Amino acid sequence: MTTDQSTPGGLAQNVEAELEKAESQELARYRTLSGFWMAVFTLFVAASIVLATNQMFNLGFFVGFVLIDNRYLYLLVALLLPLVFLIFPPTKNATRDHVPWYDAILATLTFFVAMYFVWEANRILDEAWEYVAPPTAVYFSLVMWALLIEVGRRTGGISIFIITIVFSLFPTYADKVPEVVSGVSQTLGDTAAFHMMSVESLLGIPMSAFGNLVFGFLIFGVALQYTGAGAFFINFAFALLGKVRGGPAKVAIFASGLMGSMSGSVVTNVLTTGVMSIPAMKRVGFRPSYAGGVEACASTGGTLMPPIMGATAFVMASFLGVAYVEVALAAAIPSLLYYWGLFMQIDSYSGQHDMKGLPAHELPKVWDTLKEGWYYIFVFALLVYMLLVMHREQTAPFLATVLLLVINQFSSKHRLNWEKLKKFFLGLGLLLSELAGLLAAIGLIIGSLSLTGMAGTLTNDLVFIAGGNTLLLLCMGALTSFILGIGMTVTACYIFLAVVLAPALIRVGLDPMAVHMFILYWGMISFITPPVAIGAYTAASLAGASPMKTGLESMSIGVVIYFIPFFFVFNPALIMQGDVGSVLQATITAMIGIVFLAGAVQGYLLGIGKLGQNPVSVLGRILIFLGGLAVMAPGGTLGYGYWELLAIAAILMVPGALLCVIGRKMFAGVRLRSA
Repeated sequence: MTTDQSTPGGLAQNVEAELEKAESQELARYRTLSGFWMAVFTLFVAASIVLATNQMFNLGFFVGFVLIDNRYLYLLVALLLPLVFLIFPPTKNATRDHVPWYDAILATLTFFVAMYFVWEANRILDEAWEYVAPPTAVYFSLVMWALLIEVGRRTGGISIFIITIVFSLFPTYADKVPEVVSGVSQTLGDTAAFHMMSVESLLGIPMSAFGNLVFGFLIFGVALQYTGAGAFFINFAFALLGKVRGGPAKVAIFASGLMGSMSGSVVTNVLTTGVMSIPAMKRVGFRPSYAGGVEACASTGGTLMPPIMGATAFVMASFLGVAYVEVALAAAIPSLLYYWGLFMQIDSYSGQHDMKGLPAHELPKVWDTLKEGWYYIFVFALLVYMLLVMHREQTAPFLATVLLLVINQFSSKHRLNWEKLKKFFLGLGLLLSELAGLLAAIGLIIGSLSLTGMAGTLTNDLVFIAGGNTLLLLCMGALTSFILGIGMTVTACYIFLAVVLAPALIRVGLDPMAVHMFILYWGMISFITPPVAIGAYTAASLAGASPMKTGLESMSIGVVIYFIPFFFVFNPALIMQGDVGSVLQATITAMIGIVFLAGAVQGYLLGIGKLGQNPVSVLGRILIFLGGLAVMAPGGTLGYGYWELLAIAAILMVPGALLCVIGRKMFAGVRLRSA
């Protein structure tokens, strides 16, 4: 990619081209559909939208027929899961230009087996078939169980496949494992019936959240992408920040945060914004690995940013039994602190290396960019208003999507024609079917833990092992979340730990919202932390840098994310649990502490300048780093109050600053004498 555009607006045109290229690369991992199968795909996607719209708005499309909750979810399964077999090849090397006969059979079988449960939905509820199912229902359950495991493999990879098999079968051998993880055993048929017909497994929290909350937000996110919002946000970021010190890296933060909020996928976010931001960063002097690290960190944070967070946030709302808007509000300050940390890291790095921004004549104009895409901001604001003020979280994204599509048709550049509409349906269908398949499969994990009673046993065991020590239990939770985040998707990792670990943390007296946010954050950390930092490794491929070096850079750039979850657990004021005064105090001190933290890591402190790279200065920077943590920590952390933490910070930072000054003078003198 070349960002050297000599005419105003040249960069904006390049953004469009690069996003189209990134979209093509993303679509390459799916099978290409045409003719009959494309018609089936489109019909099923359209039917699922109509179905969800009817359910959310209670329109009563099905006259004389009551669409109870389990029937609605079974219908979504019947419409979306067959699509997984149509668009996901069974292996990386399998054909991608047509649907082979075996996938056609699997898709058809999935549809008709799911329709059996749709047909019997009332009897399943009335006669409690999850416990006393007739033989026919058991046979259908066994077939559906096998299909779900394969759906999980195709959407989540081999790790989800193995974990789903091990845990979904657990009730059949629960009495044969060590006592610490043992449970009540069940027959294969009883286990299958419970998985398919209870409200704890296939139809449990993951699928329920998908059908009742996530669905509308996914439509809204895809509508933003296919109406040109991605290019608008990137251009707007370049117009605002492109010419300031370290501008392209600051653009990455702003653009990736907004894009990630739409897509909910770290890798997709890196591939879309990274194609613009990484080359621009390299051009003004950022080393390739650092540029990749910035993009990886920015893209990771996007999935934690309200108002449209990743699917995990909606699942969290269901687990906690609260409105989604409460989760979004709780995530607001931690997200702000994370991006403030990235901003200060980049600013300090730019100051340390005397970097400039891009020339103004190459950047889009702020006013011109706003005139072209003002309605994206307006629709975002409307969505936030409907969520916060009107409390219409189920219907808000549908209404916002309709308004966006209507206004967009007045844009000569971005209005949807027939070709764009087909792309929109394709993108939406890919996202809906992939997420539905993944959530349906990992719902089996919850079902097994519920059926065997193992979740409660593990909770008691974890509390016993930690001896009631809150910090030890949190460290155990952080390590477990990180490890599971390596091998599982964030949603699967969160769901497993929300059942097993969260109750243990809550039992020792921690705030439930803070505990669930803690698990989410530490599951996300695996995207930027080696050895398997997939977000950083994806960015490294765009930057032409070493994957491991890029991963290490992303760790240092995103260092605040390792501490923020501990801080909001010890003081929930950082997730807006408390009075206004305590929330403001915790937020402001955290932002000040982050300034010192970033300065110590990068060797350049705002208002002071370069701290030095010599051994004496490095020791001083370590003390400043620790002092910054003390300032950043909210009152109540490890039992220390605000004034105690500030005193600790002063004791650490004053000698740290003196060491930096002494080190600079000592080693400057050495260089002069040697010269």
